[in-house]
Amino acid sequence: MHETASLRLVDPELLSVIDPYPQVGLPITDVREVRNELARMLAASPRPSDARVERAEVWIPGRKGASDVRALIYSPVNRSGPLPAVLHIHGGGYVVGAPEFAEAGNLSLAADLGCLVCSVDYRLAPEHPHPAPLDDCYTALIWLHDEAAVLALDRTRVAVKGESAGGGIAAALALAARDAGGPPLRFQHLTAPMIDDRTCVEGDPHPLVGEFVWNRERNRQGWEALLGHPPGLDGVSHLAAAARARELSSLPAAYIAVGALDLFLEENLDYGRRLTRAGVPVEMHVYPGAFHGFGAAVQARVAQAAARDSREALRRALLG
Repeated sequence: MHETASLRLVDPELLSVIDPYPQVGLPITDVREVRNELARMLAASPRPSDARVERAEVWIPGRKGASDVRALIYSPVNRSGPLPAVLHIHGGGYVVGAPEFAEAGNLSLAADLGCLVCSVDYRLAPEHPHPAPLDDCYTALIWLHDEAAVLALDRTRVAVKGESAGGGIAAALALAARDAGGPPLRFQHLTAPMIDDRTCVEGDPHPLVGEFVWNRERNRQGWEALLGHPPGLDGVSHLAAAARARELSSLPAAYIAVGALDLFLEENLDYGRRLTRAGVPVEMHVYPGAFHGFGAAVQARVAQAAARDSREALRRALLG
């Protein structure tokens, strides 16, 4: 492991996952190869299961002539009344990923909270730049709302949840639903959300973040894939980069969690601050010594604390 400026700040229990952490998704020229490698990894791994949860694959009809949207549904076997729902959006820098990679977490979430989880297999950049990923997730949100009676859901208790790029789409989805008068959301649960393309070109970058797992070059390439042009230009929609939104009032309550060494630290802190100024309730967590994706170190105490905080925030939001 080579020495870096922030290595001394890393939680010692996280050091073991830095070097072997999958270097996925970038450079963009290799994205298809990376996706194929991830598919091979997934196929070679045993699929998680939980006897408390039913799992199903659905194809949600596309809107306005768009292609259908694939999603995985997890629902508790023992139901009691209309269920709360979580619309989950996976991460992957906007260029890789699939709902199967979050399956273990979504199974336990459905079982522990007694909720339905819908994890969206949205289209990926660069083949499908903005607004395609957001459109797919919005289609899934409308479907959950329209099919609430069939799915035995409580329309008033729906949260959107995402990690990294998925967190960026989740934040944008909350904005899109507000702007369009769409289905109401109870909560937005954002883990290290990728929400500001201007981080790629900021004039005074934080010197101690973004050295592990997700760095500035990967971030730049991910944003360029999503936007179809270099990041940081004028005129980028707030529905592509949520931090661009000028008006943040009337949004659902938010949970934002990020590591202190994560490249997204300052954009996440600033978004949380602006939400509070707009009257949006915010629960904000910054985990010391933690970099992007640190939850992969499941035995580390900081990762376990983050997992507990994450689950309890959803429990309070959906179950009261």
